[in-house]
Amino acid sequence: MVDLDMALKVVDEINQHGYKAYLVGGMVRNHLLGLPSSDVDITTNATPKEIMEIFEDSVPMEEYGAVTVNKKGIKYEITTFRKEFNYVNHRKPSEIKYIDDLYQDLQRRDFTVNTICMNGEGEIIDYLGGEEDLKKHVLKSVGDPFVKFDEDALRILRAVRFATILDFTLDDKVVEAIKETKKYIRELSYERKKEELDKIFSCPNAYKGVQLLLELGLDEDLELDRLKDITPNNTFIGIWSVLNVVDKYPFSNNEKELIESINRAIERNNMDPMTLYTYGLYANSVAGTIKNIDIKDIAESYNNLVIHGRKELDITSEEIMNVLNKEPGEYMSNIYEDIEREVLYKRLINEKSILTKYIIEHYKD
Repeated sequence: MVDLDMALKVVDEINQHGYKAYLVGGMVRNHLLGLPSSDVDITTNATPKEIMEIFEDSVPMEEYGAVTVNKKGIKYEITTFRKEFNYVNHRKPSEIKYIDDLYQDLQRRDFTVNTICMNGEGEIIDYLGGEEDLKKHVLKSVGDPFVKFDEDALRILRAVRFATILDFTLDDKVVEAIKETKKYIRELSYERKKEELDKIFSCPNAYKGVQLLLELGLDEDLELDRLKDITPNNTFIGIWSVLNVVDKYPFSNNEKELIESINRAIERNNMDPMTLYTYGLYANSVAGTIKNIDIKDIAESYNNLVIHGRKELDITSEEIMNVLNKEPGEYMSNIYEDIEREVLYKRLINEKSILTKYIIEHYKD
């Protein structure tokens, strides 16, 4: 988490070079709500070139008018006051213009609660009524929400994300605008959609986000046909497993493996020793959660397994080959699967002499 005093020192450093600078967005919002922050956004009238002259460890970002400064392992995103014009594909402006006016810069932002600023002395600057909306726990658009969502359709998912994470309600005009413009979500990349959905599905209040997506009719435009099948106790990766959209949305190899394991475990008895052993505690616990099985029972059954991995068998590959007088081959996999099953179901004691005798009786030519 980011320390507010550290962030204010960065603001003050910009001020000392003769520029205006303010903390803005999530960090100020979360500070007023008593919540921690992991991101720091600073807005300033200094240009990217001027910011990079102030801070040695700074890198220009892909988006125009933004620089990332790294100080003591913390990244500060510093953006120049600007106006944006001619949004393309309901996502990004094709043109920006640097300005020297904080109020005008705030007009381009998404929601009022994200426009509250803090100067270097820690004083709040609230031109657009964001503090009042924070107190009411309501998410309002900066200006006309129809225009905002038409400009950038990702703001629709950001609205759901903020309402979910902060446990806020959406302003009536925001709801109306989302329903009118939600078709534009289809034009967003699956990468950006998944980034927002990941944040919604991974927060403690995830089920509210799921319900909100359904109430707004976003499941169709997000191509999440099974969203209605999500239950309140589903976990982050469990939600994606139920949704079954690996063929559309981008997942890491680790996520794909977990989802595949969970989906296979769902089809099996999650209290069964072989299922627990094959797919592991995590996949079976997620599958059990989806099927409303008490995960304490699953954990207890898993902990009581005779073995939890092949290395726990009291016989090595080399010993098996010596017993059979054979070179390595595919036959080893069959033997291992057989003795694993017999040991797990307690039909065979996991002792070297007993395992050796079993292998000789069943596999010796």
